[in-house]
Amino acid sequence: PMIYYPLSVLMKAGIKDILIICTKKDLNNFKDLLKDGYHLGLNFSYKIQNFPNGIAESFIIADDFIGNDNVCLILGDNIFSGNNFQEYLMLAKNNLVKGNSSIFGVTVENPCDFGVIEEHNGKIIIIEKPKQTQSNLIVSGLYFYTNDVINISKNLKPSKRNELEVTDINNYYISNDKLKLIRLDKDISWIDTGTHESLVEASTFFRKIELKTSKKISCIEEIALNLGYIDAIQFEKLANNMSNSSYGKYLKKLIKIES
Repeated sequence: PMIYYPLSVLMKAGIKDILIICTKKDLNNFKDLLKDGYHLGLNFSYKIQNFPNGIAESFIIADDFIGNDNVCLILGDNIFSGNNFQEYLMLAKNNLVKGNSSIFGVTVENPCDFGVIEEHNGKIIIIEKPKQTQSNLIVSGLYFYTNDVINISKNLKPSKRNELEVTDINNYYISNDKLKLIRLDKDISWIDTGTHESLVEASTFFRKIELKTSKKISCIEEIALNLGYIDAIQFEKLANNMSNSSYGKYLKKLIKIES
């Protein structure tokens, strides 16, 4: 399922307490798929966003869940892949320790469809879906924020699209010199699957990798095992529960390799 990709990013960042925010219509499907996360060594919670009021509303919805902690947000349609991607995640976590939030910049051919990162007088600013720009660097859908993001979000005013914009959060941190830009290099693949075309692109991209390497990308059960979130016995139980599918057969093959 698509959600395995963003979940794998959070897992690789060492995050085990995860809140899934979705529509009321999708809630039961996610609960049926992921349950409480115990089988993966994770803790899943769920909340509903009743209306598409913008990404920044997530932090208001998640207020009680976040509590006094710092927080990472990843959009459900964003895919990141690359052998050294975990190093970037650790860099963002280290920034949090120093009191700084982080965004991840990627270069694209269609920057005006996203929040564009422009540089003016030696400082960056972010412009949400500009009509034109000289920059090809955009903000991807992964954010590491210090705890004050909750209050920042609560004080935002809706944009012309009548949404609470994550771009306004980022620009607030920039104005206070509290935002670090982490540029992802060309070895990191990023795909926003928000359109049918990009979904097909992602499917083709990962099929080629899997055929070439015989490895599945973002296999959350395998990641849970490798990170020590579950043991070999728990992993084998998960594999047996899915043994009739190609995904389950992949897990069963990993058991033989481990043994």
